Amino acid sequence: MSAVQAHEPKPRMIVPQSLQGGLVSLAGLAAGAGIWELIGRHTQASSFAPFSETVKALWSITKSGELPRALESSLQLFGAGLGFALVIGFVVGLLLARIRLLRVGLEPYILMLYATPMFALIPFILSLFGFEFRAKVIVVTLFGVWPILINTLEGARSVSADLLEVARSYRSTEAKLWRHVIVPYTLPYTMTGVRQAIARSLVGMLASEYLLAATGLGNLILTYTNRFDTARVLAAVLVITVLATILMAIGRAIENYFARWKAGV
Repeated sequence: MSAVQAHEPKPRMIVPQSLQGGLVSLAGLAAGAGIWELIGRHTQASSFAPFSETVKALWSITKSGELPRALESSLQLFGAGLGFALVIGFVVGLLLARIRLLRVGLEPYILMLYATPMFALIPFILSLFGFEFRAKVIVVTLFGVWPILINTLEGARSVSADLLEVARSYRSTEAKLWRHVIVPYTLPYTMTGVRQAIARSLVGMLASEYLLAATGLGNLILTYTNRFDTARVLAAVLVITVLATILMAIGRAIENYFARWKAGV
């Protein structure tokens, strides 16, 4: 009996898949920070700063209040621009999907504007609205509205004709048709557009802070670039990177929530 027991395989520890993924991600981040530190130690200080110096600079501008003020200003601009983009993109996308004549007339312009680099329109916006906050909101909105509009349009157009026919057979009015069929069916597509718009709106936020009135995180980067303070520049860039990652994760979670019907949940 003891011989049989001696040859029995010992149970192995099973690491959950999510934990394994988290450990791999942390290892990758640690390796990246190490490479950053190594390159920074062997590069001219005015060109690149080590990771450790960047973290010290990040703590310094956070403690002084510069970073919180800049972050608050940028988030206000980002939130306002993305909010307007969501409302405009969702409403216009639904209208274009339901009114064929309007869609045929405007779709070429929408596709052209979506393909147009929004940076090219900033001088035009500047000449019309000046350097005020509303001008920057318009820039962020223009960056973010197109993926929301196009995804909403495609989602509303892809509503099954059978669903619409069944709803009409129950004598649903046009308002009920929108509320109970079209809008719920379109929301997952809209949320996909919102996730894409988050990244574009962040670019628009920085572009407006660079090229219009210098405020927020864009102003921090410009100020410390002019001072050749690379550590603080990289600290601001690091904050933007982390902010973008968090916002994209939130966007993905919202998208998954509204698209849960696709997985049969």
